[in-house]
Amino acid sequence: MKILALETSTEFCSVALYLGDKVLHKEILADRCHSEILLPMVQEILAEAELSLTQIDGIAFGAGPGSFTGLRIACGVAQGLAYATNLPVTGISTLEAVAQKMGEQRIIVALDARMGEIYHAAYQKLTDNYWQTVSPPILCSPRHAPSLMGSGWNGGGSGFDVYNKELPAFYSKNIRQIHYGLHPHAREIAQLAIPKFTDETNTDPANATPVYIRNKVALKENER
Repeated sequence: MKILALETSTEFCSVALYLGDKVLHKEILADRCHSEILLPMVQEILAEAELSLTQIDGIAFGAGPGSFTGLRIACGVAQGLAYATNLPVTGISTLEAVAQKMGEQRIIVALDARMGEIYHAAYQKLTDNYWQTVSPPILCSPRHAPSLMGSGWNGGGSGFDVYNKELPAFYSKNIRQIHYGLHPHAREIAQLAIPKFTDETNTDPANATPVYIRNKVALKENER
């Protein structure tokens, strides 16, 4: 199975190509240039693998949460490429992608959502590319993060980088280790998409949508 994966939910832009026995991947600190560099990166990685897009079995993208603009770019490009080649598409949680990157058994993921908030979820590993959701993805302030039972948890994601005092203190009885400097990457998006394409639980390109979690980014004057 060959899977092309796109991830643009943060300031990084990454592309990966799962080829069964190996994964090719590229990442660039894009700032706000994702829309300009994503397709050239796709072309480069396909050329490296000596494959055309029509030889791919499916396209996966980081569905969110994350940057609203970034999520729309990855989703839109995945849809466009899928329509052009009649390929299936699947969206993968960026929170789950960070958990996959950490590779521990019990993981708390927190991504910086700005405005004093985090995107939060907790997972327990079942197999290499399957995760059980212990605490579903939510938007919250660090001090209102969900409580978790037991110890031996591992924390990671940009939320732990930004709130490096509040979150470790909140989970002081739960966390065994914190992994700093982690963000979603297309490599893990590709890995998590394997069971979805294998089980044919993918999405028609027309139904592929970002997962924002936060529905508003601007408050009216009377809401401030």
